[in-house]
Amino acid sequence: MSAATFSSLCFSRGCFWKDEAKNSPRVMKGSGKVKISGIRGPATLPTKSLQVEDGKTQKSEKQVRIGLLGASGYTGAEIVRLLANHPYFGITLMTADRKAGQSIGSVFPHLISQDLPTMVAVKDADFSNVDAVFCCLPHGTTQEIIKGLPRSLKIVDLSADFRLRDVSEYEEWYGQPHIAPDLQKEAVYGLTEISREDIKNARLVANPGCYPTSIQLPLVPLIKANFIQYGNIIIDAKSGVSGAGRGAKEANLYSEIAEGIYSYGVTRHRHVPEIEQGLTDVASSKVTVSFTPHLMPMIRGMQSTIYVEMAPGVTIDDLYQQLKISYEHEEFVKLLEKGVVPRTHNVRGSNYCLMNVFPDRIPGRAIIISVIDNLVKGASGQALQNLNIMLGYPESTGLLYQPLFP
Repeated sequence: MSAATFSSLCFSRGCFWKDEAKNSPRVMKGSGKVKISGIRGPATLPTKSLQVEDGKTQKSEKQVRIGLLGASGYTGAEIVRLLANHPYFGITLMTADRKAGQSIGSVFPHLISQDLPTMVAVKDADFSNVDAVFCCLPHGTTQEIIKGLPRSLKIVDLSADFRLRDVSEYEEWYGQPHIAPDLQKEAVYGLTEISREDIKNARLVANPGCYPTSIQLPLVPLIKANFIQYGNIIIDAKSGVSGAGRGAKEANLYSEIAEGIYSYGVTRHRHVPEIEQGLTDVASSKVTVSFTPHLMPMIRGMQSTIYVEMAPGVTIDDLYQQLKISYEHEEFVKLLEKGVVPRTHNVRGSNYCLMNVFPDRIPGRAIIISVIDNLVKGASGQALQNLNIMLGYPESTGLLYQPLFP
């Protein structure tokens, strides 16, 4: 293609090269619709989020007004990035107590092109112009805030505050009592591919943690099929530093992280009860796992290497076929070809989970490897996937970003 064709005319979700402009959609002024011709007959599309006037594209209101609580953290920034190309969701409210009065571009310069409301403190937030909320606040602060929100709002909470059904277990692992037990009863755990039907009718969804997402996606179908033993599951998981959040911490300084691996939360990581809760649900009996996470000198990415003992008579091929059947029609969970090792590089910036299963040298055992981007499928991407379902939109809307490589 010549350099002259690289200047493009963009309409909503697609682009047309100059040389192809004569075959591009014709805009019927005043009709509120774009007429598509030249593709086997005319069709019309609503243009609620697009206006074309004298060759210029103007912004107009989108169908769903989004409130983003905790916009100054990494997961909040990812929500903004993902919604930039969402045709139906538009941000009308952003909160960030420590950054109140600032623009998103001043806090995250890579988002300077986004024309969004100035951030305000949560106490000053006006929810009268909001239909749905992403809550990206730290655990422990979210319960009280969500309890005070209008009941009309659809909410996806990215903190850990509503993931554990047993509020006494929450107090044991998070060191403080749960102050919204009635809301906890209402919350639906949002592991999308597993709980899709429950999510459809939910008002409040507890978005899963990053480690539990990468671990449960491969294990749930295998436990449900009784293909692995429940009592000998060992998980070695590794995460990029962004999983620790944006707050300034000595342990996350470059000189503390670079050129090394750091094991943390040994035997007491707070994602353990969440993982065991999900696996126990499908096993119908208590499942206990051995889980050790590690902080890696990289920004994004998560890999869970899972060692399991197969049930008597079960083979590696049985495990592979079960995962294939479970996820062959899923957009974001991909079982790789036999022998191909998943790599975090191949999911960076995307909502995909790649997995595969391998025979161990020890007879009767298998090794499962699962990779995700901890900020996307492990947080904000899955949150958007869930809200799409809650509001009746195709769940991949705004999420078909391909991984960023190299």
